[in-house]
Amino acid sequence: MNVAAKLEVSRLKLSYISVHLQVLIRQQRNGKKSLTTVQGLKKDYSYEKILKDLKKEFCCNGNVVQDKELGKVIQLQGDQRKNVANFIVQAGLVKKDQIKIHGF
Repeated sequence: MNVAAKLEVSRLKLSYISVHLQVLIRQQRNGKKSLTTVQGLKKDYSYEKILKDLKKEFCCNGNVVQDKELGKVIQLQGDQRKNVANFIVQAGLVKKDQIKIHGF
């Protein structure tokens, strides 16, 4: 395989970065509370604007946190996995086959 072909293969691998949606369950005093995290979006997106739209659309609270390993991560209160997946696909941020939903 020549150098140009190797570069093309590596470019294609980099262009297919999946978005991970996962739910972390935390035990609280009044029962189970869930936290939906969105990670793996492109770094050139404005996470704050996406968060603002998500909070307005789903009537929930959330924030953007900086993780050492994952970079910027959006956190939303409640189990918003399906809602967020549909929202970011309809907004054109990612394709449906790039989303991986984790959790129970």
